[in-house]
Amino acid sequence: MTTAQGTSRSWQATITAVLGGPDSRDIPNEIHSTDGAKDYGFAAALVGGATVFGWTVPTILDGLGERWLEDGWIELAFRRPTYPGDLMTARVTEREGGDFDLVMENQDGEGCIVGTLGLGRAPFFDELQRPERVSAEQRPAELPRLTLDVAPVGEDIRPMSVDASLAKMVEYATEKARTEAALFTGDRARLHPGWLTSRPIELLHHSYDYGPSIHAKSHIQFLAPAEAGQTLTVAGRFTDAYERKGHHYGVTDAVILGEDGRELVRLRHTSIFQVAKRGSA
Repeated sequence: MTTAQGTSRSWQATITAVLGGPDSRDIPNEIHSTDGAKDYGFAAALVGGATVFGWTVPTILDGLGERWLEDGWIELAFRRPTYPGDLMTARVTEREGGDFDLVMENQDGEGCIVGTLGLGRAPFFDELQRPERVSAEQRPAELPRLTLDVAPVGEDIRPMSVDASLAKMVEYATEKARTEAALFTGDRARLHPGWLTSRPIELLHHSYDYGPSIHAKSHIQFLAPAEAGQTLTVAGRFTDAYERKGHHYGVTDAVILGEDGRELVRLRHTSIFQVAKRGSA
């Protein structure tokens, strides 16, 4: 839906949050289970941040068009948890000067995700560090536990190969992103931004054992058309680690390369890799 607000335009859409799969602690990140989340002070299982962001994509494309997928950017902060059953409204509002604001708010009007986005090169693009180690390497059978003491700040981490076959991408689009749009399910389907945003999570798991974890921020720059039906390489550099209010944070700058070696996306992923336990939320 498009509306006018003074001299600016806005687009919005509503979706009910769901969390797929069985509600079990026997998953890689137990914060996405009811019992696991409650142990850390949350009211219920947390829906993954990249998944919730993925539900904003149709509204973003309504406002900025398909060019955003290959020559656009977004900076996101995950401010509040999204729980299964929450009624979520994505709203994109045009700013004076050409950029846009994004908010994904729940039924209580709380901004679970807030962000800024636009077309062309992002204001933060030159800050993103590109790793030198970009050839995929096998994941070893055992991984070290990620802690503040061993966090490899300033170092490249192990690159990984990722299957982005059409079948897998259509499955993601229909089951996780909850879209049947031909743009993400057709013969030349694009890689969904929600899926791309979660690649640094898997990349860090390719070098370290950690969790439960919470997605905190993302900076994303789309650089070229990213189509399904290829094997990608994801590489990155661990750029920062710090403690805040008992949480331990890690920052990874990553690049996603196409099968032909082209840069498709650059990202900065900030996560809480060690979550502090609180009282009930």
